[in-house]
Amino acid sequence: MEITRGSLLAGAQAARGLSVVIDVFRAFTCAPLLFSMGVEKGILVSTPEEGLDLKKEDAALILVGEVDGAPIRGFDFGNSPSQILKHDPAFFKGKTIVQRTSAGVQGALAAIENSEKVLLASFALAGSTAKYILKNRPQHVSLLAMGWNLEVPAPEDEWCATYIAHLLGKGDYDHVQALREIIFHKEAQKFLQRKKPHFPPEDPLLCLQRDVYNFVLRAEREAGMVIVRKEEDETPASV
Repeated sequence: MEITRGSLLAGAQAARGLSVVIDVFRAFTCAPLLFSMGVEKGILVSTPEEGLDLKKEDAALILVGEVDGAPIRGFDFGNSPSQILKHDPAFFKGKTIVQRTSAGVQGALAAIENSEKVLLASFALAGSTAKYILKNRPQHVSLLAMGWNLEVPAPEDEWCATYIAHLLGKGDYDHVQALREIIFHKEAQKFLQRKKPHFPPEDPLLCLQRDVYNFVLRAEREAGMVIVRKEEDETPASV
């Protein structure tokens, strides 16, 4: 099994084989949380307008996302796991979410063009994602760190890629060093400094939890859309 690393938009566009699209802060921490609270499926869209148009056709859809980190007018939720966690899971049970974000979602939409499979990942999904890969043994794995707006590398995504590679038997991982570089970086500090309400300080706490779920999230094309579904494993997420 060959494993390569890529970053930002160029990395997503060059992806091949089984691609793991990583967005820790916050898209692919929000997505598995939503599925754990009962969401049935997700739809990835590139623009807010696409999401709003879909909701006009089906008012039951739940719109989740951001532009430059800020909530989108007309969407039900921003890109905040702590905001989602405050809601009763019954609100989400059986629903479909539409997700639009500036990094993770855009990266997944780019990676799906040339990949055989696309998995969405974060620290919360790292263990289950690695286990899925080891079970299926693809010939090539692309680990893709999406960074900020697909333009600037982010340490949380790069370290998550390192962690997944480590779980796959490729290289070492130092969690203390990872936390040191992540927490004191400007990407985490914009939450911890409490300067903007759409960057709540609780979000990094949720985003840096490792191996929370026993399922993976797979994105694939269906009827002209990119659909996300949960694939569950009955065994523990540790590998």
